[in-house]
Amino acid sequence: MPGYITVGANDLQRSGRFYTAILTPLGYTKEESAHGIAFTAPDVPGWASGPGAVYVKKPFDGNPATAGNGAMTAFEATTQKLVRAIHAAGLAAGGSDEGAPGFRPDYSANFYVAYLRDPQGNKLAIFCANPAEGIRPR
Repeated sequence: MPGYITVGANDLQRSGRFYTAILTPLGYTKEESAHGIAFTAPDVPGWASGPGAVYVKKPFDGNPATAGNGAMTAFEATTQKLVRAIHAAGLAAGGSDEGAPGFRPDYSANFYVAYLRDPQGNKLAIFCANPAEGIRPR
């Protein structure tokens, strides 16, 4: 299980708006400090080092934040409707589309996913793999 995720950001306000739009529908809570923005994972008390916590902050080394090539963070949603809503909220909050919500032929029949880039260029996936939500049409 991942311990936490840190996302570098050059514009904390812009990146914070994006991550607030995509993480709060998943149940994350937000806390801002002088060090950046921390999002606490659902049902995990505290934010300092909780499993699944997401930190948005300027890089520690003082250099500009850049997006990692091939790196991606994925967040699980409970329904396909929530995947669509979060994708739309991410676009409205300054993200860019990297793949519209839907099934993909290369993945399992019940893997419903949408892809976004945050304002810094980091790639994210929002997915639902709940078979009760339906499967890819044949």
